[in-house]
Amino acid sequence: MSIHLKNLWAKTLRTISIVGFTIASTSPALAGGVSITSYGHSALLIKGDGKSIMINPFKAVGCAEGLQEPKVNSDIILASSELADEGARIAGGTFLVKPGSYRIKGINIEGFAAPHDRLGGRRFGQATLWRWNMGGLSFAHLGGSAAPLTGDAKILLGNPDILIIAVGGGAKVYNSTEAAEIVRLLKPRRVIPVQYVTGETPKNCDQTGVNPFLDAMEGTTIQRRGQPLVLPEKLNSQTVIEVLY
Repeated sequence: MSIHLKNLWAKTLRTISIVGFTIASTSPALAGGVSITSYGHSALLIKGDGKSIMINPFKAVGCAEGLQEPKVNSDIILASSELADEGARIAGGTFLVKPGSYRIKGINIEGFAAPHDRLGGRRFGQATLWRWNMGGLSFAHLGGSAAPLTGDAKILLGNPDILIIAVGGGAKVYNSTEAAEIVRLLKPRRVIPVQYVTGETPKNCDQTGVNPFLDAMEGTTIQRRGQPLVLPEKLNSQTVIEVLY
């Protein structure tokens, strides 16, 4: 091989090595973060770390009447309760609704009980609040409760990166004022409001739209986003409300 060809081959190898190093060094960063898609009511599909979690698949009844039922496959399903509009078994995946500690697909999930209503659970029983990490972010899901947080719940929830909270009010989920108080207490980096009415209120639905909650959070940054919402694993410390449509 001539000296010219040897030099050219060495240069080519260096180029391949540099390219390979660049790809290897950036791929971990690309793996972080999550994407979140809303199906209406309190149903969300969250993807990160190559895995997926479905929140609260519902039957189109009550305040979810008129919405398309999210018959979606995922690795894990987290339900607030087994009420038809919060934990219908219509989606594919490992279904969790009972409090407890779980490890599924490498994801550690903590669920703990809270009254579903303001009467200590005497009307709607107990709901399950969820906490887990995914895509380098910590999540707390309070989609199915109207009761104030206990001291133990505050400790278990901590200061999550992403708080999913019902805001529509009525008999079984937080109203705008209650939800705003919890947001200020937990100080999450991102808030995703769920379980509120969009469009015309269905018959026999006692929930409102999202605007009363946004009014109660006056002074907080509000972003109305198309879907999916993509969040990086590094978020600034400012609380931002993400309204998905």
